[in-house]
Amino acid sequence: MNIKFRLTIMSFLQFFVWGAWLITIGTYCLNAKGWSFPQFGAIFSTLALASLFMPALTGIIADKWVNAEKLYGVLHILYGAILLYVPKIDNPDTLYYVIFGAMICYMPTISLSNSIAYTILKRNNYDVVKVFPPIRVWGTIGFIVAMWVTNLTGSKATANQFIIGAVGALLLGIFSFTLPKCPPAKSISKDAGIAEQLGLKAFKLFADYKTALFFIFSMMLGAALQLTNMYGDSFLSGFSEQPQYADSFVVKYSTIILSVSQMSETLFILTIPFFLKKFGIKMVMVFAMLAWVLRFGLFAYSDPSATGTALIILSCIVYGMAFDFFNISGSLFIETTTDSRIRSSAQGLFMMMTNGVGAWLGSVVSGYVIGKYFVMANGSRDWHGIWLAFAGYALVVAILFVLLFKHKHDPNAIPSDPHGDAAPETPVIPVSS
Repeated sequence: MNIKFRLTIMSFLQFFVWGAWLITIGTYCLNAKGWSFPQFGAIFSTLALASLFMPALTGIIADKWVNAEKLYGVLHILYGAILLYVPKIDNPDTLYYVIFGAMICYMPTISLSNSIAYTILKRNNYDVVKVFPPIRVWGTIGFIVAMWVTNLTGSKATANQFIIGAVGALLLGIFSFTLPKCPPAKSISKDAGIAEQLGLKAFKLFADYKTALFFIFSMMLGAALQLTNMYGDSFLSGFSEQPQYADSFVVKYSTIILSVSQMSETLFILTIPFFLKKFGIKMVMVFAMLAWVLRFGLFAYSDPSATGTALIILSCIVYGMAFDFFNISGSLFIETTTDSRIRSSAQGLFMMMTNGVGAWLGSVVSGYVIGKYFVMANGSRDWHGIWLAFAGYALVVAILFVLLFKHKHDPNAIPSDPHGDAAPETPVIPVSS
């Protein structure tokens, strides 16, 4: 089995084990279990909480003491074992801690999988810039396949979705021990302080007004990045309560329909070089914010009717622009405006503000707001109002960003290949699926 094929299997399973339940956990908690929105928001927020500290800690461990592929394997086996326990849980408070434990094990494996791939490819004299992106695309395919498996096996409202993820994680954990050895690089100096080891030196960037403003907006938009993952399948599956839609294609295959969002990601990535050169980083980020307005707004007016289904599909297509344009243009802003000595830490800070602080706020606050203002006395949910509220929030962020964030477009500052030339050591690949 050649190196590239083995890394492709790793990438496929890396996101398969997440996609099996990430999109449908809302259907399980809100629809099947009948738990409240604040309870579910807290459970979903564990993804962001784990993202705040685990990648940095495991990075130190892999750099200093343990082979990356072994640490990767152990974490996936633990992740799979924890997911196997989920079917035994029947209350949201316990599930919060169990999912938190699972996320502590899973979230750092995303960056570890990239590090392992880079190390092995470079050691075998491959051009990482050209070879890695096609391998990483199989991660998105794995996520999509997992969504289809969960839907077609009738698991989107049952705990079986976690079993599917667990089996994949255990297989990946075992498989990782067969990968070429990736010993500690020991790139962190023995004399480095804890701030340097954890990448905290980048926090001094907050002293610069423009960069601080960028990070604040990253956090604000980060709050929106996971909202449709949280609530999308629950929203579509909820139409089963309306007799005219109970047996509709949308209700039966909601997860498969939502997988169009991940398909769209792979297509919009290809358009980014053109948009960056033509419009610049700031405008591409504005396009992303407006795409989020459309993503939520189209959901607000959709239903399983023919016209409503078309709006759902369009919303899923727009998602590719909403997610990719923000992540890649934001990463390139960091790449082209920060000191090379703290660039890696700055990229980590960008991810922390979006996938960590922002995503945590989005999960917790959205759960509270929906539970307080959009759940009727009889228990019904005002999904139309929910999606419009999200769209309004994204629109306000976009307007404020246009007015407050000043950045002059310089076509020569944009690399010709935003997936590689911007950061040869760590290609810019967005992580959502």
